[in-house]
Amino acid sequence: MAIRILLSACLGERRWNQSDLIRATGIRRATVSELYNELVDKVNLEDLDLICEALECDISDLLYREENTTPCVKFTASDFGVKVTRKKTGKKPT
Repeated sequence: MAIRILLSACLGERRWNQSDLIRATGIRRATVSELYNELVDKVNLEDLDLICEALECDISDLLYREENTTPCVKFTASDFGVKVTRKKTGKKPT
């Protein structure tokens, strides 16, 4: 998976645990656990918004995209002559 969920690190930086986040947001325990352990393929945007609000962070603090080692798409925007400037956001996990 090329998208990393950095919830564990974000909670650790704030000295919060999963139960603190659950109490603050009302998100189901199973959902928080799956996000914390990076076991999800789909993420509810409302849950991400609640987490960002509770942790007072930006979405780029929670999600990080790793470059794919092999291409997964048939073509990209630059194949059509579109000049793409990449904005590097998000913290690379340590």
